[in-house]
Amino acid sequence: MNQLPSKPLSENRKSKIENLKWVGLFAIVVVLTVCGARAEAQQPKKVPRIAFLGGASPAPISYRIEAFRQGLRELGYVEGKNIFIEYRYAEGKLDRLPALAAELVGLKVAVIVTGGPTPTRAAKEATSTIPIVMALDNDPVGNGFVASLARPVGNITGLATLSPEISGKQLELLKEIVPRLSRVAVVGTSSNPGNAQMLRETELAAGAFAVQLQYLDVGSPKNIETVFRAASKGRADAVLVLPNPVLLSQRAQLADLAAKNRLPAMYGQPEYADAGGLMFYGASITEMFRRAATYVDKILKSAKPAELPVEQPTKFELVINLKAAKQIGLTIPPNVLARADRVIR
Repeated sequence: MNQLPSKPLSENRKSKIENLKWVGLFAIVVVLTVCGARAEAQQPKKVPRIAFLGGASPAPISYRIEAFRQGLRELGYVEGKNIFIEYRYAEGKLDRLPALAAELVGLKVAVIVTGGPTPTRAAKEATSTIPIVMALDNDPVGNGFVASLARPVGNITGLATLSPEISGKQLELLKEIVPRLSRVAVVGTSSNPGNAQMLRETELAAGAFAVQLQYLDVGSPKNIETVFRAASKGRADAVLVLPNPVLLSQRAQLADLAAKNRLPAMYGQPEYADAGGLMFYGASITEMFRRAATYVDKILKSAKPAELPVEQPTKFELVINLKAAKQIGLTIPPNVLARADRVIR
């Protein structure tokens, strides 16, 4: 069968076909672009993973952790959504800290936040590259963590409780509630980083108040009762307990022994007052942990720890436990009570 000869395409028809081709190509490009954009939008962003390393058990310092989380929330971070936090606690067994720090380094976290000088030392020994943020430290220069407060130099920065007036104020408050104060038993642990600096500050302040100090070193929680017997034997009029993660885990026992020996006691950490201790005066721990979040934020946004100066405390707190005062038959003067930020009744 003979094929009919095809008719030549008119110029107009050719033009229409060409236009349709270009429209088709354009449509394909648009579809691919939109799909690519959607795919890119659906790609999950890398969520930063940070770590918290503490020497104590989580229960007594839960308010500190909550303050840190609050600080993160204020900066737009929601735990489990746009930030992950790995928590590790030594639970008072400080010899566990090196292994816990090494574990966090192995997880390749972006930042390690430390809850005190002993965890900071463990983190420092575990890494020289991962940024470390001290939520608090009594003497970061003396402890060898930073070169200076203004210029940290290495991979560590954060907040310091270092404030010479704290020791003076603690002794002043003890003098106000115990006017006959002449001898104070200072309880600490010589192996705790910063202990020597805190003791030096207390000794300087004691001279101004004509108070004699009796330093009692607690090497182990087993020695706590022996320490209080030594304080009574040394005719102490009051007790000053320096900050320490090991002693913190025994805070209820310390408060109980102070009451049994009828000794007014000043503590360097607020958890003691909540556990039945008489008084706390010092830098606001809540504020410091909240502020630690700002360092994490800056580091996650590419700031280097060496460029972030160490902050010193600007907010201080006085906590008084009236139940503890009643136990030892002590009346807190109204002018001291009026200055308290928190009173436990």
